[in-house]
Amino acid sequence: IMTDSLNVSVEDNGVTMVDVLRDEEALEEDAHAVLGGSDDKFCTYSKGYIKRQALYACKTCAEKSVGGVPAGICLACSYHCHENHDLIELYTKRNFRCDCGSSKMPGVTCNLDPFKSEENTENKYNQNFSGLYCICNRPYPDPEDKIADEMIQCIVCEDWYHTRHLGGTVPSADDYSEMICSVCVTKNDFLLSYAGCTVTNMKEIEDQEKDVDIETSSKRVKLSTDLPANDLGPPNSENTCLRSNVLVTTDKKAMFFSEGWREKLCKCVRCMVLYSQAKVEFLLDLEDRAQYYEEQGKFKANKTSQYENGLRALSSLGHVQQIDAITEYNKMTVKLKEYLQTFAENKKIVTAEDIKVFFDSIKQNRSTPVAQPNFCR
Repeated sequence: IMTDSLNVSVEDNGVTMVDVLRDEEALEEDAHAVLGGSDDKFCTYSKGYIKRQALYACKTCAEKSVGGVPAGICLACSYHCHENHDLIELYTKRNFRCDCGSSKMPGVTCNLDPFKSEENTENKYNQNFSGLYCICNRPYPDPEDKIADEMIQCIVCEDWYHTRHLGGTVPSADDYSEMICSVCVTKNDFLLSYAGCTVTNMKEIEDQEKDVDIETSSKRVKLSTDLPANDLGPPNSENTCLRSNVLVTTDKKAMFFSEGWREKLCKCVRCMVLYSQAKVEFLLDLEDRAQYYEEQGKFKANKTSQYENGLRALSSLGHVQQIDAITEYNKMTVKLKEYLQTFAENKKIVTAEDIKVFFDSIKQNRSTPVAQPNFCR
């Protein structure tokens, strides 16, 4: 099919080149969200304990250390010091200093910043650094888990949890902003004062308010005492605690908070001491949020994306060349899906080397394309 636009297609079950570029743009945006806020050329060690950055754990180097001591490395070191190593992607962690070349990694010298102290004493580690997650203490992806289940990160302990292991009803990802697991809620039970800021509680209140006109006055009183999100009012810096007259629930399960809940945290002297003792002062910092980090990453990304570059390159091709390009792409995607299917069937993790093997075989088996006859041009 010939067309004057860039929306070139070959078969009904194929894809257009613009679709390809848009898919690339979506992947690029996701990558910028996680990696865009981190430096891929310079080790972040000299910047100290960074508020939030993308981190990796190196299983290859951990196996060489005594007892497999957990350690984390920055994005740049994952590229320049641990290339071809078995890495665990940790997404992002807060207040962490790169361990590459420290005593946590004996025998390893950082290629980007070789002069480092022995140990980063303020770093915090959890089971994620060993490739384990959730209360089930399993790897992700789990080759033995036959249930397709997404994982959600707790903003306090920063561990990841299967939705089915969080207990209770898990709202849609679009309905909540942040989650705190039941373990962290139990340790920091002051959070129960903010149950009114959770998505589940707000939904229940909305449902109740629909029938408020036919309820008794005692019911109305109950509703008013169950509205901490409204009763708390704006955060203060006075000695009056905003939590003092709030009805506290005793249901210590995972809490799913709505957008802006951190801004409602009380800032009286008593609560500030409480945050400090519990070592959760970061909850008061709006820039601590993973969402803020991701937004900054996207903002810092180059304005000229692969999508835009691809459109320019595509527009420079003739119609026949455009069709040839999308035809080859469709053939490649079919082969790639078949190749990846074998990994899914055997519960194997796809590595960078596996992808390299695939594309090497494509290059070797590529035959000379048959040119279209001149009368089609």
